[in-house]
Amino acid sequence: MKPRGIFCLSLLPALLLAGCTQEQQNRISRIGVTWLEGNYRVTYADGSHVHSWEVIDGKVTSEPEKGYYFFWVRKNGKRYYVQTPIARSYIEEIPSP
Repeated sequence: MKPRGIFCLSLLPALLLAGCTQEQQNRISRIGVTWLEGNYRVTYADGSHVHSWEVIDGKVTSEPEKGYYFFWVRKNGKRYYVQTPIARSYIEEIPSP
């Protein structure tokens, strides 16, 4: 494929996203998180209350209709199911250990 074609194909999603409202962009970004597998730090922040979890070789799934992210974490050899509200949470990709 020619460099010009590659540039046009990579520019198309950005142009489509630019035409969306902020709420639509948020919904699209939440959909993008739905099935990602890898290493993530999920942080819930509500005022001074902040709690983080690390998801290693796992998946963070979103349920935009219900407004939650959910995932499994390991702590002290046990697995725990965690559900956090999308509106007060953010996800960071972390390097592989």
